[in-house]
Parts: sequence; C-alpha cells; structure tokens
Amino acid sequence: MDAAPLHIAMYPWFAMGHLTPFLHLSNKLAKRGHRISFFIPKRTQAKLQHLNLHPHLITFVPISVPHVDGLPHDAETTSDVPSSLFPLIATAMDRTEKDIELLLIELNPQIVFFDFQYWLPNLTRRLGIKCIQYWIVNPATVAYLASPARMRQGRHLAEVDLMKPPSGFPDSSIKLYAHEVRLLAALRKMEFGSGVLFYDRISTGGSLSDAIGFKGCREIEGPYVDYLETQHGKPVLLSGPLLPEPPNSTLDEKWVAWLGGFKAGSVIYCAFGSESPLQQNQFQELLLGLELTGFPFLAALKPPVEFESIEAALPEGFRERVQGRGIVYGGWVQQQLILGQPSIGCFITHCGAASLTEALVNECQLVLLPGPLGDHIINARKMSRKMKVGVEVEKDEEDGLFTKKSVCKAVKIVMDDENELGREVRANHTKVRNLLLSNNFESSCVDSFCHKLQDLL
Repeated sequence: MDAAPLHIAMYPWFAMGHLTPFLHLSNKLAKRGHRISFFIPKRTQAKLQHLNLHPHLITFVPISVPHVDGLPHDAETTSDVPSSLFPLIATAMDRTEKDIELLLIELNPQIVFFDFQYWLPNLTRRLGIKCIQYWIVNPATVAYLASPARMRQGRHLAEVDLMKPPSGFPDSSIKLYAHEVRLLAALRKMEFGSGVLFYDRISTGGSLSDAIGFKGCREIEGPYVDYLETQHGKPVLLSGPLLPEPPNSTLDEKWVAWLGGFKAGSVIYCAFGSESPLQQNQFQELLLGLELTGFPFLAALKPPVEFESIEAALPEGFRERVQGRGIVYGGWVQQQLILGQPSIGCFITHCGAASLTEALVNECQLVLLPGPLGDHIINARKMSRKMKVGVEVEKDEEDGLFTKKSVCKAVKIVMDDENELGREVRANHTKVRNLLLSNNFESSCVDSFCHKLQDLL
C-alpha cells in the first residue's frame, strides 16, 4: 500500500441487497489496509457477520432503528416487511440522523459512503468529512433514469419522454417499453419515507455529495461514467466489478448428486431474487416454458403473490410430467456454487446486479427476464443489446407479460450450438468472462479506486 490507510464509514440503505455489496466493497478496501466503520441495524449484524473477511479492520457499528408507526416492532430492513412498507423503513432510517451525527463526531472517518440518505452530505460537510454517494446499480441505470438532464425534465415527465434516453445519453440501444415506462413514471411520483419523493432522494444525494461511486469497470461502464461526470460536474469513481469471493463452503450433497446426474452444460438454472415474487399466471408460464424446452431444470423461486407454498401454485399435472428432470424449490440455494457446477448450461435471471456478476464469471449462458425494478430493466437491455452477452425473453410491449413459448425460445437460442445469435452471445460472454477473471484485473481497478479516494481528500 503506497498511500496512508484511510478510515471510511459505510452507511447503506437498510436492505440486504445494499448492505451485502457495501460489505463486499469493505472487504476489498480492508484487504488494502483501509479501516472501515460499518453502520448496521442492531439485529441485522448477525446476518452479515460471516461475510466480514477482515474483522480486525472492518468494525460493525450497531444502530438502533427508531420505531415508526405502522412498522412491526422488530422491523429493521426491507427483508422484514412487505414492499408496501419500504417507505416506512426509509422514514426510520431518516430518523437516525442525530445518532449518525454523534457517531461521526466520535469516529471521525475521512470519508462516508451512503446511498439513500439524502440528508447525509449536509451533515458531513459541517463535520469536515467527505462523502460519496455509492450505487450498487450500474451507471447506465442512474444515467438513464436519474441524471441531472432527466431530473430537469421534472417529476411529472410524460411517459413518452421516458421511452427515449435523456439528451446526450451515450447508448442508443437502451429503449424502454410502454409497460416499463408506466411503472417507472409511477415511481417518480412515489413518496419514499419522510414525505420525500424517491427520485428526490437519489438526485439530492447525488447533487450534494463530493463524488459518486459505482460498482463496475471502465471497460464496460466507461461511456456512462463520462456522461455522468459531465452532467454532475464532479468525479464519478468505479470500485471495480466486486467479483464474489471464492465460497468457503461446498454445495449441499443433494444438489451435487442431482446435478451430477446430467451431462455438462445441459441443465437450466432459474432464480428470481428474494424480493421479486411473480404473479401466479407468470409463475406458471415460466414453469411451463421450462418444461417445453425439454431440458432438465432447477428453478429456485418464491411462491407467487398470494400463495403460501410452491406446491399450491404449480400448473396442473406439472410435477408428474417433469418428474426426474425438473425441480421447483422454494428454499434458499447456494447460487454461486450452483452456477459453477459443470452441468449448468443456462441461467434464467431477474437481472439483479449481484446475480449478473456471478453469472458473467461462470460459463453458463444468460437468459434475461428482468424484474420490475428500473435497474433490472436497464441491465437486461444493456446485456442483450449493447454487450450482447445474453438473450432477453420477449414480453408483450403493452402489458409486459411473457409466455411459455417466449421463455422456451430464449433458452433454445442460447443452448443451441448451431444458432447464429446464440453463437455470438456465447463468444461475447466468454470475452467478458476472460476480462473479469484476467490476472490482476479486479485488483488494479480497486487500487485505482483507492488512489481516487486519496485524491478527493
């Protein structure tokens, strides 16, 4: 380490999908000798303890989450409540401001990383501390949906305006459909805690922070980073792709045995993330599509909305028809280890950032079936059209519904050695995989990120 170690505080949004990547980043920084104070809701600490690879340098700082009327008494993060209550979790987080101020005075870090706490930059400025708004979503998403150019168009932006990129956006391949735009336009007007609109949270934090940071590398994200730097007039830093650490466990014996019964590259693995349950009709179309492919499959899915169990939601006669070649599993699975199994040939993903990174460093081919979130949608377009490393499942442009046939078609394209598009996608995936795994690639990205943090000071 050629520069003095930094003391950095991390304060991510109270959701496991934000806390975990912030901790992955902390591990990469601690490996280089930097000291991390990691603010985390009290009871949630136990869930993340095992991921702290440098406990002598990464200190968890437990926070009491203030109670907000309407929240269950022990609720701390979004995983404790249905999505309709997420804004109340944001209100609770906002009410930690006084406690955070006292902690920052006591700990005196040089830099604080945050994401949804739009009030934090004013606080750190008073205390003479630098702050970075750090995003776990990719720069293309923020550039498309929440750049200053977009925010100037106002919160009552016409849906037709959202269908095309903001002025100066560097990628003409990203276009949105009617059903996606309806969803995102509604989100623009949505209050997200303490009477603050969701997009105001993002844009206020971005305009007041000293710099903006993203997970990613210049080779893939370069044009979007340049665009955002021009738009914001401040540094936009990339922390490197945050590749998953090699797992310290082994895959459950039942999966090793089952997956081992099929030939290399022949099994479809399908997973939809912990926060995106499907509607029943889409759940059934997805499963019928898997059946239609004729390939063996393992689908790790939550029961659809309004269903208690997977069993109750299966299409009629489905279990009998796929006996021996298909499993629908409602529990947690070791995704990283499953993706590394030789028999996995294809991964159908909801396009969450962590899942895509895990997929890109493995050999399985990508079928993109984006969830309802803005970054899932932009990820899917970018991966299928700009980078061409996966195939997106076709949906109806108006209602956003997919069919068993569209699922089967996308899988067949990536699994067929003779298909021209499939060949192109496989070749591009291999190129990206080789880049990400090449010697010292990630570590040089993190080193460069650390130098830029020093420059900020």
